[in-house]
Amino acid sequence: MNLILNVVVAICALICVFPFAFVVILSFTDEKSLAYHGYRLIPEKWSTYAYEYLFQNGSQLLRSYGVTITVTVVGTVLSLLVIALYAYGISRSSFKYRSFFSFLALFTMLFNGGLVPTFIVVTQVLHLKDTLWALILPMAMNAFYIMIMRTFFKGLPDGIIESGKIDGASEFQIFARIVLPLSLPGLATIGLFCTLGYWNDWFNALLYIDNPDLVPLQSMLMRIESSMAFILQNAKNSGLGSVAASLPQETSRMAMVVLATGPIVLAYPFFQRFFIQGLTVGSLKE
Repeated sequence: MNLILNVVVAICALICVFPFAFVVILSFTDEKSLAYHGYRLIPEKWSTYAYEYLFQNGSQLLRSYGVTITVTVVGTVLSLLVIALYAYGISRSSFKYRSFFSFLALFTMLFNGGLVPTFIVVTQVLHLKDTLWALILPMAMNAFYIMIMRTFFKGLPDGIIESGKIDGASEFQIFARIVLPLSLPGLATIGLFCTLGYWNDWFNALLYIDNPDLVPLQSMLMRIESSMAFILQNAKNSGLGSVAASLPQETSRMAMVVLATGPIVLAYPFFQRFFIQGLTVGSLKE
């Protein structure tokens, strides 16, 4: 029975891993070979030209990686802090205004001011245009994550909170020393969502970033793809037919996927270890 379960799990794992592995293989395939023979698991001809084309702007690529990593780390930590504090406040029955702030968070899930007011607030009121904070603050709060953490905090035994109050701990001490260690599963889940959100974000850079030194990775890769598409569409009229023919159109897209998702894929097992460990942390001691 265990052998059958292991085989089933192995097959499911292979199904999950195979698409990304196939994309990696395609990114190392020669463009002409790909166009002639189609998508193959073992290419007729290998090539690294797609990566060479992308790394022609190597310094810009490294800067974009640095911007994305900085925004992801700072944004995730800030999001976890503000979301956990907000959710803990509205989860406590002793908080007088919990209904109002719960409604305030829920209301933003159903209605929002729209793109134009948001753009005006970020650029004209907060003056965040062409700063890293324009990539961090608009995504720092998420009402859905607040509701998830509020439900998680409500599930904590009241006896733990009361024991902290009896020992003379303040609300912040209870939150930092008792609630947070017991909330690692919820924090790990929200942290993973926030990390993926910040890492994959390109829309805020499109709106608020003009400085090329502050362009994140996803936005830079999109600009490269847009430039390539423009050259291909206007090759005949601009006399750039030979240049367009040499562009690694399909393989470069696969290389972009590898460059954009590779760090997250490699880092995820380490986060998963802490995530699984967090699932077993926290219990009442008799």
